[in-house]
Amino acid sequence: MRCKWCKLNNPLYIKYHDEEWGVLQSDDHYLFEMLILEMFASGLSWECVLNKREAFRKAYDDFDVKMVSEYDENKINELLADSSIIRNRRKIAASISNARVFIKIQKEYGCFYDYLRTFVKDVIYENDKTTSEISDELSNDLKRRGMRSLGSITVYSYLQAVGLINSHEKDCFLYKKR
Repeated sequence: MRCKWCKLNNPLYIKYHDEEWGVLQSDDHYLFEMLILEMFASGLSWECVLNKREAFRKAYDDFDVKMVSEYDENKINELLADSSIIRNRRKIAASISNARVFIKIQKEYGCFYDYLRTFVKDVIYENDKTTSEISDELSNDLKRRGMRSLGSITVYSYLQAVGLINSHEKDCFLYKKR
């Protein structure tokens, strides 16, 4: 049995649930990709973003954080014209400024994962809510540093996705008591 939110009629969703969601990730490239995708998912369904993930990878230069941080108005217009991705000017602009802040955090902490670990320490938390004290604190710190479009709910979803919050349902075959 899988988590109830996993849509069984979508093979991409099943694969994402079974192989990726909730698996602890420490690779900064992956962490940046998921940060941007979770930001785009805000106000939409994750399935919508997941179905466009490959198009996002192509449009966003495979989420190369340095390249994204250097996007200019021409690239913004190119992204706005790309019907294969979510075309929201505010989110596109936020993704670029967030890439710049991401790089600053990497320089300060050595890697983005080490920065995240300052909030979750050495514990993988179990929670079945939509926010937590950790997501509140992390969201506030990201905003203080200049990141945009990353409220506590979005940050919470991000922490679940990258395996820092354990949210598989107890009936799910992937549920593990930590």
